[in-house]
Amino acid sequence: LIEQSGVAITPGSVFAMCLGAAGALGLVTLLFSHMLLAAIGAALLGAALPIIWLKFKRRARLRRFEEQFPEALDLLSRAIRAGHAFQTAMGMVADELPVPVGVEFKKSFEQQNFGLPLKEALNNLAERVPIMDVKFFVTAVQIQRETGGNLAEILVNLAHVVRERFKILRQVRVHTAHGRFTGYVLLGLPAFLAVALMFISP
Repeated sequence: LIEQSGVAITPGSVFAMCLGAAGALGLVTLLFSHMLLAAIGAALLGAALPIIWLKFKRRARLRRFEEQFPEALDLLSRAIRAGHAFQTAMGMVADELPVPVGVEFKKSFEQQNFGLPLKEALNNLAERVPIMDVKFFVTAVQIQRETGGNLAEILVNLAHVVRERFKILRQVRVHTAHGRFTGYVLLGLPAFLAVALMFISP
């Protein structure tokens, strides 16, 4: 989770943050409400906050990767058509594209440079970036290397599919914005009322 979120912290730091947030929230809730049950609930929420934060960072990073991925596929395709080897094309993506796509391709490029077979380096990429489009990419490259075919054309088609899927997802997000906002309000209303009633009429 830490690696996929792109945050430069250690597991020990995350554990310490969980303990600190749990203690602080639990203590504050106990001081203000004088209810042990509420303090325990607040402590559990505090312990979960760093994990929730990491998951939020992970989701945002994977979303950025998805948005940049078609550009990486196009660059790979152009490099292959220009006569470069696939491994060299990966190095170009690593050097020219920003975080997180450039960083992830750089890891794969360095792994196969240090002797790891390309198949394993690509499988590691699919593990580090658990996105369906990356799995399609890895599978397409591996099949092409075993059976032959025009890899540049395959990558162009894959980039087109990814872009079209993003277009559809944006349209769905626009059409469902009102319903999602209503759902958030209804989801938060019981908790808000519980806190308000605890202070108004315990």
